Amino acid sequence: MKVIFTKDVKGQGKAGDIKEVKDGYAQNFLIRNGYAVSYTSRSKEILDIENKNKADKEAADIKSCEKIKKELKDKVLVFKVKTGKEDQVFGTISSKQIASELEKIGYKIDKKKIVLDTPINSLGYHEVKINLHKKVVGIITVQLVK
Repeated sequence: MKVIFTKDVKGQGKAGDIKEVKDGYAQNFLIRNGYAVSYTSRSKEILDIENKNKADKEAADIKSCEKIKKELKDKVLVFKVKTGKEDQVFGTISSKQIASELEKIGYKIDKKKIVLDTPINSLGYHEVKINLHKKVVGIITVQLVK
């Protein structure tokens, strides 16, 4: 029996996959528990419409992330830090602090999307990567001053 998976099933298929499975397994487990629907021309049409909508939403997300990337490229976040002898910075700047500064200037970006390859613990300019989307990575400049 051919089925279209509506949810991911470990070892069988992912949502949106079309697979041939045994009749009993399909009827008694997959369809009954809502993991799949039987393959018909109508269910195939619905799957195609859902895939198209998902692709359109993905394209819109990428476009908005590209816009944010261009805006952030010119921004410089300035952090005033305390220093000791020979301009040694006390502590480091965290992704949480960067996210809160970005929110102050109007960008709601999750701190988990901010990638700090090395700790920001010296005066000067530092480039920080921001994973806006799987396919879009932005860069923002962070400056530490006394």
